[in-house]
Amino acid sequence: MQVRIEESWKNALAGEFGKPYFESLVRFLHKEKEEGKKIYPPGSQIFRAFELTPVDKLKVVILGQDPYHGPGQAHGLSFSVSAGVPAPPSLKNIFKEIESDLGITMSGYPDLEKWARQGVLLLNAVLTVRAGVAASHSKIGWEEFTDAVIRYISDNCEGVVFLLWGNFARSKSALIDRSRHYVLEAAHPSPLARGAFFGCRHFSQTNAILSSRGLVPIDWQL
Repeated sequence: MQVRIEESWKNALAGEFGKPYFESLVRFLHKEKEEGKKIYPPGSQIFRAFELTPVDKLKVVILGQDPYHGPGQAHGLSFSVSAGVPAPPSLKNIFKEIESDLGITMSGYPDLEKWARQGVLLLNAVLTVRAGVAASHSKIGWEEFTDAVIRYISDNCEGVVFLLWGNFARSKSALIDRSRHYVLEAAHPSPLARGAFFGCRHFSQTNAILSSRGLVPIDWQL
């Protein structure tokens, strides 16, 4: 696997690519392909979140856990799916919260690239998955890599808003310097959380924080 990653992130994370865990991760992915296993997202989209949101554009991080494992869904952005693919239940609930929080109407368009291009890093903790098998690529090294991403942001950026939804994402809060950044926590938007996500108002809170820092708020409407 050739690591194709945006230049500012490539420089920021250069120390990770030669580490034993990352080399082991690459070998694992090669082996999966050699055995004929289908991997999502496609290779060219594994690092898409970084491509669309360079370091100097970063305002917000939305942390997911694992890529979608259904056909045509995962395309390198957490919670997002490609245009033409039905929005998964968690994404539908995110849209409901945005409508309630901001008083706007969402189209249901499921590709969140517009957010990414405004400075929202849509980062999954695990960047690949075997088709049809949820969490099949957890514990192969991706978590170590994305923990390094979070630590880099914490140590080298200022005033980033981290949206941590669900227990897994919230467990990453220990990596974030809260004296330099903003951490908003809520239940996961999955229907399994039985609506506990609703009412978190993270989207208006995020924009209030960005405005207070003299930054352009995120246009969440799709």
